Amino acid sequence: MTGYLPLTYWDLVAASVFLILNAVFSILLDLGLTRTLIVSALRMTVQLILVGLILKAIFFAGSLLWTMLAAIVMLGFAGREIWARQDRRLIGVWGPGLGAAAMLVAGTLVTLYALAGLIRPDPVWLPQYALPLFGMVLGNTMTGVSLGLDTLHTALAQGQRAVEAQLLLGRTRWEATRPFVRQALRSGFTPIINAMAATGVVSLPGMMTGQILSGVDPREAVKYQLLIMFLLGGATGLGVLGATFGSVWRLTDARHRLRLDRLTGGSR
Repeated sequence: MTGYLPLTYWDLVAASVFLILNAVFSILLDLGLTRTLIVSALRMTVQLILVGLILKAIFFAGSLLWTMLAAIVMLGFAGREIWARQDRRLIGVWGPGLGAAAMLVAGTLVTLYALAGLIRPDPVWLPQYALPLFGMVLGNTMTGVSLGLDTLHTALAQGQRAVEAQLLLGRTRWEATRPFVRQALRSGFTPIINAMAATGVVSLPGMMTGQILSGVDPREAVKYQLLIMFLLGGATGLGVLGATFGSVWRLTDARHRLRLDRLTGGSR
């Protein structure tokens, strides 16, 4: 097979029949999910169509400036999503800023490493390669960071007395919070670990499936998928580590006191 098989918009309408069926079941079973399903599907459709048009324009322009602006917008939305998914959040600019900073460092480092050292497009910032890769890295890192921070903040709020007792015994802030940090790191690492463990046996990832459907040799598709998974695992780990330790630093002070007054939301 050579080339991809084009889809019509009627094909997409036909593909949505099972989603519509789920909405019907929601009505019949009184699940209250019908509106959510429909709104989410419509929102996804509009967003993807707009993204497709924007990316086509950026690819055509081939401009470093537009590529960087698109990456900044993606990073901003990802940082906001991390902030929104937390029950307890850091107050002020630290709320959305910490997650975004962790993703910026991890995502930029891993993406530049892949582009400059492995894929090697010419120029290295070619948007056809840079933006999809950066988007995949951000998406996976976002999930890990949001889970890690949410777990950490909830655990510290619930274990406040245990942490303060350790501090009173002379432990440093890093020693007193270590069990909660480990819990948060495990939570943040879990999605990418599960994804790597299931890839190939339980599921064929989207990128690999898309390449195969477009006519790429499955062996080459496997190479690219392994490359992507290694990069995603590395970026997620770096992002989770940076965000978790950064949050612990923010929620304590130089006098080794727990500062939960810097958290908002949720029940203390």
